[in-house]
Amino acid sequence: MAKLFGNLHLVLAIGLIAAIALMIAFAPSAPIDINSISRWLHLFFGVLWIGLLYYLNFVQVPTMPAIPAEQKGAISGHIAPKVLFFFRWAAALTVLTGLTIAMVSGYLVEALTFSGEGSVLLIGVGMWLALLMAFNVWFIIWPAQKKILGIVEASDEAKAAAAPRALIASRLNTLLSLPMMWAMVTANLG
Repeated sequence: MAKLFGNLHLVLAIGLIAAIALMIAFAPSAPIDINSISRWLHLFFGVLWIGLLYYLNFVQVPTMPAIPAEQKGAISGHIAPKVLFFFRWAAALTVLTGLTIAMVSGYLVEALTFSGEGSVLLIGVGMWLALLMAFNVWFIIWPAQKKILGIVEASDEAKAAAAPRALIASRLNTLLSLPMMWAMVTANLG
């Protein structure tokens, strides 16, 4: 058992096989189509994205000041780059699958232009919040973190200036995640 659960790729492969088996078993009452697959992937990537956002804001960032200087390299050199890889790609794939759902379901333009009513308007608000959050990830947080972590060359002054930018964008995403998730789950469009 330890060997199985010690291998993340094997666990994911078995989970995928189990999900496909469940899809096939319930195909007569829950059709397998682009909409259902997109919703499933949207949920997976969204949980990964927001889970890592919360990990960074609730655990890693507040804990860093208490970590002894000689141990910070383990975080900044190994853990943070891996977290930020999955964080930014989960953001991109969450947005992509969400836009696919809206397109396939026929409300993409109305939602993005706020020309729909009721649930379509609400999902549009959620979509724009998510788009803003993804923008923050790719164009504010990630470029700043590349400097902070030494992934790209930067002066000490540039690193010092990047830190508050990354923190503000990350905290803004945490703030926006709450109304965004409410809009997404409450709109409940088919």
